Amino acid sequence: MSSLSETRRSRPFPRTLLRAPSDNARARIFCFPYSGVGASMFNQWSPFLDDVEVCPVQLPARENRMREQHFGSYEALAEEVADSLTPFLDRPFVFFGHCAGALPAFETALRLDQLGAPTPRRLFVSAQVAPHDCPHDRFLDCTEDELKAELTALMAARGGQPHPMMVDLTLGVLRQDLEANRIYRRGGPVRIPSGITVLHWSDDPEVTAEQLQGWDRYSVDVAFTVLNGGHYDFLSAPPALLRTLCDSLGPDPTPTSMPPREQGDAEPGLGVDDTP
Repeated sequence: MSSLSETRRSRPFPRTLLRAPSDNARARIFCFPYSGVGASMFNQWSPFLDDVEVCPVQLPARENRMREQHFGSYEALAEEVADSLTPFLDRPFVFFGHCAGALPAFETALRLDQLGAPTPRRLFVSAQVAPHDCPHDRFLDCTEDELKAELTALMAARGGQPHPMMVDLTLGVLRQDLEANRIYRRGGPVRIPSGITVLHWSDDPEVTAEQLQGWDRYSVDVAFTVLNGGHYDFLSAPPALLRTLCDSLGPDPTPTSMPPREQGDAEPGLGVDDTP
């Protein structure tokens, strides 16, 4: 922990975070935004949940990084995020990603493991199918007019005043994000050392609980949880969700070793075809 803290003090906080992490946090939740938006989507979340800090991840080509080039692929994004977050992984932390935001969250957890860096205590994937079942996003088949209508409704739902110029600007980012989503797919399950909690929203019409089962082989510790609400209810920071996240950041658990891999299991850090 001390070496990471020293590294952190020698570097300013990166552009991949919306704000500088606090030294007073006991633990951190790194939150990944979904397609077409930035870290401000978590502006209804309190920066602190008692002594647990909420750290929204900021992606390039939007909001305060709008002049930067788009990341292109989730794998490339994970390389940047993993490198920039490493100095801030000096205390317990988890990753949370909703919908397409869960995919770069997973890839970043995988990248950290490959680098030998600290990995999240748990990866929380909300309303997103597993990587080998991608792509899965209804926006992929939408026309431009339909996307504009969706963006206008989402901006209004977040308390904003949808301006045509802002809708057009966001639409450009959304198109690029959707292209990254369209080309992303793992050939089979890839095991990470972190535990995984898969969140399904009871009134979510976009993905079923059955479609989320593909995450089952991505860790030796996979839990499936149903939360009350619809696809976008996480934006308002419902207490049940926050409690689920914070409960995972209690006292450090006793480390567990990976059990021997049985035939048909996912290779740690490697993709395998999901075939018998």
